[in-house]
Amino acid sequence: MTRAIARAVGAWIDGAIAAAPAGHTPLLMLSGPQGAGKSTALAEAIAALVRPVAGLSLDDVYLTRAERGLLAVQVSPLFQTRGPPGTHDLVLLAQTLAALRSAGDDAQTPLPVFNKLADDRASPEAWRRFAGRPAAIVVEGWMMGALPDAAAPDAAALNAVEASDIDGAWRRYQEAALAGSYADLWDRADSFCHLAAPDFACVAGWRLQQEAALWAGRGEVMPAERRDWVLRFIQHYERLTRRMIAGGRRAGAVIEIDAARNVKAVSGF
Repeated sequence: MTRAIARAVGAWIDGAIAAAPAGHTPLLMLSGPQGAGKSTALAEAIAALVRPVAGLSLDDVYLTRAERGLLAVQVSPLFQTRGPPGTHDLVLLAQTLAALRSAGDDAQTPLPVFNKLADDRASPEAWRRFAGRPAAIVVEGWMMGALPDAAAPDAAALNAVEASDIDGAWRRYQEAALAGSYADLWDRADSFCHLAAPDFACVAGWRLQQEAALWAGRGEVMPAERRDWVLRFIQHYERLTRRMIAGGRRAGAVIEIDAARNVKAVSGF
């Protein structure tokens, strides 16, 4: 499943490198909903490419736990949960991208790492290192290229999480971030590639599969209460995920996948 996605992602990266002006390191952005297989596919694609490519995840530049705690106090308690627009350190990401683009052949560029079990950024000693100068940089994340919607804060709640955002402050902050700092980041991309899911129901199913696999890896069956936790957790992402599935995203290459994560079609390559 991810192998076919990886081949398509690899072709997209190769094409971007070939099309880049001499001396320019293209910045590429790969999106896909939770559980679609984008992280695995990107890792497989990079491993198969001849030229060195730096792969980063938007997940690794989350704000620290303390920073999100402050945002939860100042704006909305819902910002304690990482993931939505406004919960990333885009300054850190920009610094990392600049370091990669200016790297020499002997450089060891530190790449941030977020510890999801600790729900906090790992110490710099635990960060990954990219050796040398990349031929391209790819940042993957569930919301890469997402477009803002100024009407969203006043729309009817989609789920229980949104219903708890009584004054709309949580949604309003997200949309302002999408129209501001995230749009600035999207503007810097040379190309986008989107893994397009059939619908949000698939996304919920994929996320449950991920969680069940984590428990199975420990020799345990996922408890019913953990299933309920997952279904509530993805409500934080529902509105924007549905928007991106419907086309509310920056233009770019598209890899259409079905519920089994099989590649149905590719376009824009």
